Amino acid sequence: MIGVALPLVATTVVFAIWYWFSPKFTDAGYAPAQPVPFSHKLHAGDIGLDCRYCHTTVEKAGFAAIPPASTCMNCHSQVRTTSPLLEPVRAAYRGDKSLEWVKVHMLPEYAYFEHSVHVAAGVGCASCHGRIDKMTVVSQEHPLSMSWCLDCHRNPGPNIRPSDVEVTQMDWVAPPGHSLTISRATGRELNPPTHCSGCHR
Repeated sequence: MIGVALPLVATTVVFAIWYWFSPKFTDAGYAPAQPVPFSHKLHAGDIGLDCRYCHTTVEKAGFAAIPPASTCMNCHSQVRTTSPLLEPVRAAYRGDKSLEWVKVHMLPEYAYFEHSVHVAAGVGCASCHGRIDKMTVVSQEHPLSMSWCLDCHRNPGPNIRPSDVEVTQMDWVAPPGHSLTISRATGRELNPPTHCSGCHR
């Protein structure tokens, strides 16, 4: 009896860990509290700010910079100047300090990711981050797991936008049958790595 039950129990445990401990369940939906209730729906959606206005390094660095308080104050020195919700922004600006934003989209330290390479290839922000322009509170929409990334690396065409305009255009809808395989930055055929050293260095 034990000889039959033990393999079944072991298989069930392995399956449960593989399925319910995957990033789809542990990371997707993560929406931490932030020091200021910043609404991407208002700023990126209703007002229409381009992602690159705040995240200035996405086209030239491996990371998407979090904006300093001075970027916020470009507008908020004129708009909602007395809002108590914005006092942490004003205080950080006066003290020349950074707000302690909580990172939402995180990869393990052993995974190498370069924002600029993806943006240069034409991967739209919404492909990885979801419709940020509809999120009052930003949450992680996709698991960002190895298998999720590899699915795109094996078939990047549906996620490649035709020009830099569409890369940050959240409501861009691909035409039927859309699949680009040419990098908009280099004009060369896209060939994202699928081998281990492509992301684990």
